Amino acid sequence: MSLHSRILLAAPFVALLALPMPALAQAFGPYFGVGLGQSDFRGACDGISAPDSCRDTDTGVKIFGGYQFNRFAAFEFGYTDLGEARAHFAGFGTQRIGATGVEFTGIGMLPLDRHFSFLGRVGVFAWNQNFHDGTGTVGSSSSSGSDLTYGLGMKYDFTRNTAVRFEWQRYKNVGDPNSNGGQGDIDLIGANLVVRF
Repeated sequence: MSLHSRILLAAPFVALLALPMPALAQAFGPYFGVGLGQSDFRGACDGISAPDSCRDTDTGVKIFGGYQFNRFAAFEFGYTDLGEARAHFAGFGTQRIGATGVEFTGIGMLPLDRHFSFLGRVGVFAWNQNFHDGTGTVGSSSSSGSDLTYGLGMKYDFTRNTAVRFEWQRYKNVGDPNSNGGQGDIDLIGANLVVRF
């Protein structure tokens, strides 16, 4: 994704932050949201024999919904596309590892004042990994499974029904260690826009 596209996608987050800040009354119940960030396929370029170029970061996207029970706890489910890691071999082609999945997490929040809260999450990520071998040397493959996901961040409530969250989240052991795509952790750092009903 180009820098220009990323700026266009981030513009709504920035515009919402500029809205007036009325006194907040906590709103609980159902919510939905979208997120955008940078994924890091940790170690994806390690051990690859002499690629001409290797990129282990990409753009990650989340779509999610949940229910906030009170000021301190919420439950959330969502679909996450973590993008791809790519290794290019001149004269042969490109190998790509992509990961998507569904996550179910519990979120704990520690309010600091009427706007700011620290948050942490832990849950399960049901992943699908696809390895595409554009070089024709080892063959493409796909695998699926589930493992732990967890993260930390901060939430800012700028109106009664809207908030923005800045989060780091790790997806553990994505992929099958016996497949061509291998197995590794993926980190996602980004911003999420939350709208409550």
